[in-house]
Amino acid sequence: MFSKLLCALLLLGSTSARASLEAALAAEANWNAPIALELFLAADRAKPDDPYILQKIAQQYADLIADQLTNDTRQDFAQAALAYAQRATALDANAINVLSVAVAYGSLAAYSDTSKKIQYSRLVRSEAERALRLDPDYAWAHHVLGRWHYEIASLGVSARLLVRLWYGGLPAASFEESRRHLNRAIALEPKALAHPLELGFAYAAAGQLALAKIEWQRGLTMPALKKYDQPAKLRAQTALEALN
Repeated sequence: MFSKLLCALLLLGSTSARASLEAALAAEANWNAPIALELFLAADRAKPDDPYILQKIAQQYADLIADQLTNDTRQDFAQAALAYAQRATALDANAINVLSVAVAYGSLAAYSDTSKKIQYSRLVRSEAERALRLDPDYAWAHHVLGRWHYEIASLGVSARLLVRLWYGGLPAASFEESRRHLNRAIALEPKALAHPLELGFAYAAAGQLALAKIEWQRGLTMPALKKYDQPAKLRAQTALEALN
C-alpha cells in the first residue's frame, strides 16, 4: 500500500509537504520505516528546514539501524540520524529534538572504537540531561539516562581505571540512579513496554535477577505499539530464557 503511495507521489512530482507528511506519518504508524523515511525526505524537499520533519527523518534513520546488514552501514545510518537531529535542534532546541541527538550518539557508540565510545557516551549523558532540563516529565529522557547509568555502572574497577588513565574517565553512574530514572519513565508512560524491559536490564546489571525477571515478564506481556518494541521484546526474551 505505502509503496504504491510513494510511487504515486513521485510520479506526480508532488511538491506538497502536507501530502508527503501525512503519508509519512501513516507509514510510520504502520512500522514501515523505509517508506516513512522516503516520504519524510520528500516532505523536507517540499518544506526545507522544518525542525519537526528533520527530527522525524532522524528518527527513521535511527529506527532502521538495526535492519542494516553491516556495521559500516549501521554507522552510516547513525551518522545520518545525528546530522538530521542536530539540524532539528539548531532550529528548535526542544526536548524531543535534543534527545534525538543523544540517541544518535548512543547508536554511534555501539559501532565505534573505544576512544569514540567514551566520547559518545559522555555526549549521550549530557544531551539526555539537557533534554530533561527542557522537559522534566519527558519519559524517554528518563529512559535514556536510566540505561546510561546501568551500562556505565556495570563497568568493572579495572575497566574504569583504564578509561580514566587513557580517556579521561566518565561521569559518575549508579544502579540507584538507573532504577530511579526508569521507574519514572514507567510512571510517565505506563503503556510503553520498553521502560519495564529496560528496568529489567538495570536489575540484571545490578545482580538482582529475580527482579529483572519480573520486569521482563511484565514488559513481554504488553502489546508492541512502535517499530522498536519488537527488537526490545526479543532482547528481553533472550535474556529471560538465559536465566532458565
